[in-house]
Amino acid sequence: MKELIEKINTEIETFKKESASLIENGVKAAGPRARKSTLELEKLLKEFRKVSIEDAKK
Repeated sequence: MKELIEKINTEIETFKKESASLIENGVKAAGPRARKSTLELEKLLKEFRKVSIEDAKK
């Protein structure tokens, strides 16, 4: 679970960096990278939900 949370935090930082590049600096290439990051976050957060539910049942 700890490793999963680290991955989520890393991906959040990636999203923050890329979205800031897009909005603040107008770097258009950062848009697809930010969107890719959201897809990865979605996957990781679903995994977190699954793992946390399993842990709660123990």
